[in-house]
Amino acid sequence: MSRRHMQDRLRLRQVEPRHGEQFNDLLRYVFQVTDRDLQTFGWENREIAQSKLPILRHADVLGWFDGDKLISQLAVYPFQVNVFGHIYEMGGLTGVGTYPEYANRGLMNKLMLHALSHMRDRKQSISYLYPYSIPYYRRKGWEIISDKLTFEVQDTQLPKLRSVPGNVERTPIEHPDIKTIYDHFALQTHGAMLRNELAWEEYLRWDLDDMTAAIYFDGNDQPTGYLLYWVAEEVFYIKEMIFLNEEARTGLWNFISAHFSMITRVKGSIFKDEPLAFLLDDGDIKETIAPYYMARIVDIRMFVEQYPFQFQERDSTLVFKLHDPMLEWNQGTFTLTVDCSGKGRLDEGGTNPSVSFDIPTLTTMLMGYKRPTYLSKIGRFQSDQASVHLLEKLIIRERPYFSDYF
Repeated sequence: MSRRHMQDRLRLRQVEPRHGEQFNDLLRYVFQVTDRDLQTFGWENREIAQSKLPILRHADVLGWFDGDKLISQLAVYPFQVNVFGHIYEMGGLTGVGTYPEYANRGLMNKLMLHALSHMRDRKQSISYLYPYSIPYYRRKGWEIISDKLTFEVQDTQLPKLRSVPGNVERTPIEHPDIKTIYDHFALQTHGAMLRNELAWEEYLRWDLDDMTAAIYFDGNDQPTGYLLYWVAEEVFYIKEMIFLNEEARTGLWNFISAHFSMITRVKGSIFKDEPLAFLLDDGDIKETIAPYYMARIVDIRMFVEQYPFQFQERDSTLVFKLHDPMLEWNQGTFTLTVDCSGKGRLDEGGTNPSVSFDIPTLTTMLMGYKRPTYLSKIGRFQSDQASVHLLEKLIIRERPYFSDYF
């Protein structure tokens, strides 16, 4: 059949719970999840289809259909994130995939346009995703906002036990104190997601059955830190370590070190600004840094209205041009006004813009991943020096510390 005739019969619409099996089959094909993989995790196809039903009920799932066949899809999860202490509605983009025989028809581009429009309608002014291709998502307006540091510590490098007033208790991963600790962590950590039930389900979906948790309780029996981990073939694997203070961090590492006779090394991931090597007596450990999550501002005016700029001695004004490869409402000239309290207002229009951004650059700058001076220096935006200096004064300098979510 000709390309034109095939295009004529394709329809874009919502993916509903009754399409769960097709949704699952497309995910498995695109992400190359084999029957052998499923056997390793103890999952059957029917169980996966059932596990995906909450997504189809609670997320915004869009797809292209060829007749009754689902051939391209994406899902937007309704999440929230902490941006410098302000809670933003966020659209988590995932489940992106198209069967190869339908590729190169612009189907995914149209799905993304619809998804971003839906995010705007739902007041989700920022979107996160975990990229399978950084160049692809950059072309769509997303940019890197965090790094992940993968580490390996030999048993001889484990920290020596240090006295703490509390103790660690091993628990199932469903223990309610884990969510309580994480909620406290997310509310005090820039970039972290506030995990709802759907987020927790997705985060833990593919983990091994023998993963367990360890919770640190302080001297007042209050939970202040936890580990999600498993031990296999003499390796202690850390999926996640969350702590609310230094005492909890020390207590959790005491627990890890207590496995000295059982393991030869510890492997896990943290985030680039956490000084693990510096904290160890023997800091000569293996570390690998890689890009982690990407984000894009969905609606610049909505985003700026919530954004906490730094306090100023006087009101500040910046006129800039903005380019977005997909969204017309993020295109054009804008005037940013920030008052003394750090409250921003964005108006369309303005004369003599002194800065020109694209939406990926503006996103990574406002999220604190890269500073204005650096981005200007490497040519990511054009500006005069006075405007770069003003941006440095306006944008919070705290470095981001990001949390897993998908």
